[in-house]
Amino acid sequence: MPSVLIPLAHGCEEMEAVIVMDILRRAGVDVVAASLTPGPVICSRGTRLLADALLDEVLQQPFDMLVLPGGMPGSEHLKNDARIQALLTHYAAEGRYIGAICAAPMALHAAGLLEGKRATSFPGVLDQLPGTHHYVEDAVVTDGNIVTSRGPGTAMSFALALVGLLCGEAKRQAVEEPLQRS
Repeated sequence: MPSVLIPLAHGCEEMEAVIVMDILRRAGVDVVAASLTPGPVICSRGTRLLADALLDEVLQQPFDMLVLPGGMPGSEHLKNDARIQALLTHYAAEGRYIGAICAAPMALHAAGLLEGKRATSFPGVLDQLPGTHHYVEDAVVTDGNIVTSRGPGTAMSFALALVGLLCGEAKRQAVEEPLQRS
């Protein structure tokens, strides 16, 4: 069974965190939501999430994918966290999948992972950052092992794309069909 680590920082976008966790779990993926700090995570709209673990407790576990939810100031916390930057560098070096949605691609940019890559983000994030990445406005962009997405409204498409990468297209379709997406 594939496994995914989702770090949760105070100020993360709750829809992006919860929708991604839910869709991946519907696909049978082992998801671990890990908070950067002890206690409940207070999301950008005041929703409180209880993580499965503290990030420090799972840093050495070999997950297949790392997914960063966006939101502010959650994305800034992810970008500025040395543990997250080390994980991003490590996952990239091993060719593991990395996903980031909304403002969270700024953490990938800070780690130097978007150089020469096609990527998207919430408007005003990646398109304002210097570098050689190719900013596109698609809902979900996959370039090699990096998957980026625009924001809360694209969270379900993003999560389903992650299912497709981890579990195959047949599993993605099986998860998507009962969701009754238009």
